[in-house]
Amino acid sequence: MRLIARLLAILAAAMLAAQPVAAQSILRDAETEAFLDEISAPLIAAAGLEPENVDIVLVNDRSINAFVAGGQIVYIHSGLIEAADSAEEVQGVIAHELGHITGGHILRYGEGAASATKISLLSVLAGIGAALAGAGEAAMGVMALGQQAALGQFLSFSRTQESSADFAGAEYLSKAGVSGRGSLTFFGKLLNQEYRYGYSQSDEAGFYRTHPLSGDRIAALREVYEKDPAWDRPPNARNQANFDRVKAKLTGYIAKPSATLRDYPETDQSIPALYARAYAYHQNARVDRALDAADALIATSPDDPYFLELKGQVLLESGRPGEALDPLRRATALTNSEPLIASMFGHALIATEDPANYEEAERVLRAAVGRDRRNPFAWYQLGVVYAARGDTARARLATAEQQVMSGQYALALRSAQAAEGELERGTPDWIRAQDIGMQARALLERQCEMERGRNCAPR
Repeated sequence: MRLIARLLAILAAAMLAAQPVAAQSILRDAETEAFLDEISAPLIAAAGLEPENVDIVLVNDRSINAFVAGGQIVYIHSGLIEAADSAEEVQGVIAHELGHITGGHILRYGEGAASATKISLLSVLAGIGAALAGAGEAAMGVMALGQQAALGQFLSFSRTQESSADFAGAEYLSKAGVSGRGSLTFFGKLLNQEYRYGYSQSDEAGFYRTHPLSGDRIAALREVYEKDPAWDRPPNARNQANFDRVKAKLTGYIAKPSATLRDYPETDQSIPALYARAYAYHQNARVDRALDAADALIATSPDDPYFLELKGQVLLESGRPGEALDPLRRATALTNSEPLIASMFGHALIATEDPANYEEAERVLRAAVGRDRRNPFAWYQLGVVYAARGDTARARLATAEQQVMSGQYALALRSAQAAEGELERGTPDWIRAQDIGMQARALLERQCEMERGRNCAPR
């Protein structure tokens, strides 16, 4: 029975995995998002989807994983970027996840779970009947067999979906002209990891897996990829160079500085190494060393907005916002007010505590949220500007925007109601305050129903 209990726990965890990301935080970086958008664009087109409707989101989790969880959103763990060695490996993963989206697997996920639940429920009812008849051991046996059958059906359903996504991903890579070598290489890494942790590759063990056996997946996909015209196509040099930068940047940001400096020693003066060390030094509050690395990067390409952003970030977060203005202003202009970079520039303008900078900060931040409304940090900074200028109504509206995106639904509802009461009736801002209030109320009700299992709409 311990085995059955553990398997049922796995089933429950798998079902919970279908819910949207909650516990994990999202990592946002302008350069990384631009890179992910660029390498995924041809795959999204090959899948017959609209690029503007598909988001690739980086999750701050160092495990090697990627998933879809409703809508057209692909979540990639930071650990997957760390484990990958090429842009093509990441493209292979994205193509696979797009296969889940086009296959409607999240919508159909409930079908497999529902079928498993029906079998499990029938087994429990049969077990109760046996117990009432005095056959206690028989009752336990019936329920155990029923639960195992339910789990088997659910896992079989999941493995079928994974296999389908594998072949759909292979098709999208082919249409996009991307070699499947990266996909196979990444599956090989997963296989090596399974060996390292002692996961059996036997068919019997495979019964209890949500995914097909990695060895079987590699063999099946290799047969498809080697026949594809793109198999011998060389990697895209631009994509690979950008991947190396993004990976080094991510490593410097999330890894321990000692590990980063070991992997990217001072003897390495490449752009990725300078990037990684700049963030490692910044983590260790070695500001001068971080700025030296940033300046070395800028010397290689004076108009690279991401190098300028890095220098501005180090200066701003080291308590020198005035010095951060020039590199951040240039980075903002070079990227046509890219929202994340513009938000940092707006923050620096406010952090100078010079009222003369507030008008520019408001203009920059309004442009940022105009292009990316899902930026709670920018909304918070905009609220600070409005409050400093005495515009409490719009300060409350901006605060409501920030709070609803941060999951603070009760506070968002109160802020939106307060803003609505102060804003001129019928104006766009007044309508937006109403919208946020209704959104926060609905989210509060849903949250309450999930926690308590009943309707408990806020009044």
